[in-house]
Amino acid sequence: MSRSNKCVVVGLTGSLGSGKSTVAKMFAGLGAKVIDADAIARRLLRPGTVCFRRTAKAFGNKDILTAGKIDRKKVADEVFRDPKQLRKLEAIIHPEVRKALLAKVKQYRKRKQRTVVVLDVPLLFETKLDREVDWTVVVKASRANRIARATKLMNITKAEAKRRIKAQMSLRQKIRLADLIIDNDGTFKQIKLKVKQVWEKL
Repeated sequence: MSRSNKCVVVGLTGSLGSGKSTVAKMFAGLGAKVIDADAIARRLLRPGTVCFRRTAKAFGNKDILTAGKIDRKKVADEVFRDPKQLRKLEAIIHPEVRKALLAKVKQYRKRKQRTVVVLDVPLLFETKLDREVDWTVVVKASRANRIARATKLMNITKAEAKRRIKAQMSLRQKIRLADLIIDNDGTFKQIKLKVKQVWEKL
């Protein structure tokens, strides 16, 4: 891992419902520049884009479009029930998300002032983006807490939350690959303190 004095790039990840987005917001509050991979993916799927056309064609316009836009819930319902469909979607989206993320990182690395850039990427290790960062941070939480949070925040069933968690690399494996770990099974105050401790290391 490089340790640039000008720009430190952090790859932030975790399992579904682990609280990664909450941690990302806390890093932003401390001064980090957060780049959200999911937000980039949503932009890439806007009507008229290359990814929109490829996805609509791959899944069938009638099945996944609502009012002329890709219905992300319909797509999620389909791909998390069928690994082949998930791989098909990933092949369309992931290369473009990766390209956009690395372009942003390149811009920050060119700056002279010291900056901490946090890449909020659910599939950080799966897409090999961990090779492009200086630190990897995994947010962990118990399976019960992850399922409870996912069902509440995403308005999905427990069965659906379990399917989505199963489709990702296991949290245990991510923890083994991580440089730093943030435990999110405590209170809001506790997680905030842990984020600050990690921030100080960066």
